[in-house]
Amino acid sequence: MSAPAVARCPALFVAAPSSGQGKTTVTAALARLHVRQGRKVRVFKCGPDFLDPQIHAVASGAPVHNLDLGMCGEADAAWRLHAAAQEADLILVEGVMGLFDGQPSGADIARRFGIPVMAVIDAKAMAQTFAAVAHGLATWQPDLPFSGVLANHVGSDGHARLLQDCLPPSIAWYGAIPRDADAALPERHLGILQAAEIADLDARLDRLADHLARTGAAGLPPPVDFPAAPLPEVAPQLAGRTVAIARDAAFGFIYPGNLDTLEALGARLAFFSPLAGDALPACDALWLPGGYPELHADALAANARWQADLRAHVTAGKPLLAECGGMMSLFETLTDKAGVTHRGAALLPGRTVMQARLAALGTQVAELPEGRIGGHTFHYSKSETPLLPLVRATSLGGREGEAIYRHGPITASYVHFYFPSNPAAVAALLG
Repeated sequence: MSAPAVARCPALFVAAPSSGQGKTTVTAALARLHVRQGRKVRVFKCGPDFLDPQIHAVASGAPVHNLDLGMCGEADAAWRLHAAAQEADLILVEGVMGLFDGQPSGADIARRFGIPVMAVIDAKAMAQTFAAVAHGLATWQPDLPFSGVLANHVGSDGHARLLQDCLPPSIAWYGAIPRDADAALPERHLGILQAAEIADLDARLDRLADHLARTGAAGLPPPVDFPAAPLPEVAPQLAGRTVAIARDAAFGFIYPGNLDTLEALGARLAFFSPLAGDALPACDALWLPGGYPELHADALAANARWQADLRAHVTAGKPLLAECGGMMSLFETLTDKAGVTHRGAALLPGRTVMQARLAALGTQVAELPEGRIGGHTFHYSKSETPLLPLVRATSLGGREGEAIYRHGPITASYVHFYFPSNPAAVAALLG
């Protein structure tokens, strides 16, 4: 049976005036609240984020894909939303930064797909000005499908009522969440901790969902029409080949879309944890994703099996794709934020040093010999190497971006590639 031309599903775009207002917390709480009511919830994250989707996957019980008109493209977003609408009772999309920040912005996605916007506003030091901020978000772009607001970090029931009463009738009230340190999601320099690192994550999500349930946020938003969009055709160019993938607290930055692409290419995926002491599985290619090798440098350096397996893989001439943290682990040394230098795998000449400030951030496009691949960069470290770049990525604005190195069978850079942007190029890299 062919897919319906239009799939209808209640949907909400969770936005904010800026970063740090609580979008991730509220999106996860909404997902958990509706799942507890027996609904099938599908969550998406705007932008090239790895951490927030991990939280939402726990909250919703389903993989969370990225929507980004720059890195992923409009066609990728269209078919993913249509597919989700066919099976879900609710679609939630968490925005990125402020509602109108960036080119393209979260507002562009909400407008393109007609998803009503709910703005989360941190109201902890605010009274009637709350309504002015809400009014500005609602009217700045008249064609935006703005729906309403949710107040975060309110001080009391009375504070919440004051905020609600000052809103004009045209702006819906979605409720309020009180200040609750016990429910807050812990953070580090790249953002929220990885889901697996928060031992009481389920309890925190339930506590947040309880807060929302008491403010009447349990109702479904109106349905949205998601027109059918063609699924990408992917030839099984990696059929019969095994791709080993490091996956643990040191190497955890993995787009679900990347895994789907590898499987569509016909690859068998073999996950392993260097931190747990796992041996490198028998494989034809190895992918070292980004993550936090700087937090686990001692454990990686002490893992003799890991070091030997890496060397044997490279000596055998098998492809190794190392992204950001994966690349950092391959240099001769890695110096952490405390200034302590750790031994690396020494498969790439040079060193990596953690910085106090952000070193690079943004969407990147790489013109590799294998083809054009989109991705993004986000890191606090700097790497020094005598290697000359194979190519340099570029930003969407055409500025020079990250160096991409080719050293024997190793392809390494700070760019996190988005495999669905060019499956054939990924097959050539790993095949």
